[in-house]
Amino acid sequence: MKTNKFVARLTELLNSCEKKQNEISKDLQISKQKLSKWKTGYNEPCLDEIIKLADYFNVSADYLLGIKDD
Repeated sequence: MKTNKFVARLTELLNSCEKKQNEISKDLQISKQKLSKWKTGYNEPCLDEIIKLADYFNVSADYLLGIKDD
């Protein structure tokens, strides 16, 4: 199964973060289950959630979506 770039980038950002996933989900005001489903590729975030993730991890939405590599 092909991993989509969003899942790969989100996993990379979560793994490099010093916080646990439950802390991140609290910071983002989303459920732990929602974050987990994004990480596994089961669900995808909406546009507002992508922007929130990009801001949180200090990356561009283009990076998060795999459009750009920086």
